Amino acid sequence: MLKKFLEKRQAQTVMGYKLKEPRPTWLAGFWAAVYFGLPFFLLTVLLDIAIEWFSGKCYGLWCYFQ
Repeated sequence: MLKKFLEKRQAQTVMGYKLKEPRPTWLAGFWAAVYFGLPFFLLTVLLDIAIEWFSGKCYGLWCYFQ
């Protein structure tokens, strides 16, 4: 199954012209960061706030900016 995804596909042609392969773009990277990075960031910030609230000690990165 994994081999199917890793092998290179044959170049597609339209009226004799070879099409470029799809590739990651900056916009795709931005949306990946929004959908995966932002929820992870918010979850860790909430966890840090909960730890500080219950223990009274600050362990997060934002403690350096206080």
